[in-house]
Amino acid sequence: MFDKILIANRGEIALRVLRACKELGIATVAVHSTADEDAMHVRLADESVCIGPPPAKDSYLNIPALLAACEITGADAVHPGYGFLSENARFAEILAEHSVHFIGPRPEHIRLMGDKIAAKRAAEQLGIPTVPGSDGGLGSDEEARRLANGIGFPVMVKAAAGGGGRGMKVIRGEADLPSALATARAESKAAFGDDTLYLEKYLERPRHIEIQVLGDGKGRAIHLGERDCSLQRRHQKVWEEGHSPALNTAARDSIGETVAKAMREIKYLGVGTVEFLYDDGAFNFIEMNTRIQVEHPVTEMITDIDLILEQIRVAAGNDLELAQDGVKFHGHAIECRINAENAVSFRPSPGKIIHYHPPGGLGVRVDSAAYHGYAIPPFYDSLIGKLIVHGKTRGECLMRLRRALDEFVIDGVETNLALFRALAQEKDIIDGDYHIHWLEEFLARGGLEP
Repeated sequence: MFDKILIANRGEIALRVLRACKELGIATVAVHSTADEDAMHVRLADESVCIGPPPAKDSYLNIPALLAACEITGADAVHPGYGFLSENARFAEILAEHSVHFIGPRPEHIRLMGDKIAAKRAAEQLGIPTVPGSDGGLGSDEEARRLANGIGFPVMVKAAAGGGGRGMKVIRGEADLPSALATARAESKAAFGDDTLYLEKYLERPRHIEIQVLGDGKGRAIHLGERDCSLQRRHQKVWEEGHSPALNTAARDSIGETVAKAMREIKYLGVGTVEFLYDDGAFNFIEMNTRIQVEHPVTEMITDIDLILEQIRVAAGNDLELAQDGVKFHGHAIECRINAENAVSFRPSPGKIIHYHPPGGLGVRVDSAAYHGYAIPPFYDSLIGKLIVHGKTRGECLMRLRRALDEFVIDGVETNLALFRALAQEKDIIDGDYHIHWLEEFLARGGLEP
């Protein structure tokens, strides 16, 4: 096992990793920018190192500063959390060159899944179902036109190196193709330094279903069920739940085993999430995230398995002790991402929290680094924390969610709590009848008035 882990992140995920380390008896090092010197993970870690000024490029993305922090503190491993450098293959390689373990997959798997075209090819070779689309990157506009007509409109153009909706455009007819390609290439180049694009069939009303996997890098891998992340705004997840209201046990077991088998074949190391668009009973692979997910607590609540702890264990070279038949699902869980933002306009709202009272009680969990008097800086994402609730049934879970949302108090900054209070009362949500465009349609028709 590792002696000391440096946590190369901030906010609630840094605190979440720190707690797992403490339970394992592993010393911790918090790194922070000057804007985060009063952060909770900095206060609770065994050691802390300031790695730069507020901009992420000068601190949390500053690889030389992180290496120096490892050397100063004697950390023998780095946990990257999510975001920042968590899916940077070169960072993992540099750490290895300096005899520091990266708590995550091998660089080759990070690099493979980071290229959307290569990831899709790999998925097909591994027997994972994929969305109909181009075999590789697009060349000329004429080639794109031929492919689009072959696939059938509407199609979606995507950035090969992308994510988060950047470089992504829906094209409903041939006439729209040239302008959409030009815009997507420009966005992709600006965001990722790579303007390679590919085409996929556009599915009108699919659900976003993701499968959680865990492997030990030695050929053992299991799946831990699915999460439904269909409630999204601008391709960013807002509400996640498990199990999905759209799947039955047979469908869950089938796609889960397909994915786990693929992970065993490539000897995947650590946690990962294989994401699909689910439409008319068919799963269509879209990407794999080679890191811990923001929504991992949903899986933890319905399996009683600590994903961060297991991630650390296998990264340290331990065999995967969990077997597939040992994974027992129970109840239902829902996670709401509580952000410092206007609930209607989604405008970020940094500032000082004047009053803070998280909900409690049976089946209620809050993953947050916020506290009374904490100042939310304007330099990073607006996530305050995550409210996760669990119930024996989905109905009980929704009932508990409404109670917890009413109990949650955050004053001093605007939050999106009102959005979740409204969603928890909506008939479609209660019935589990929603898709990836549902939330934006709800907002467009004034579902949440100012």
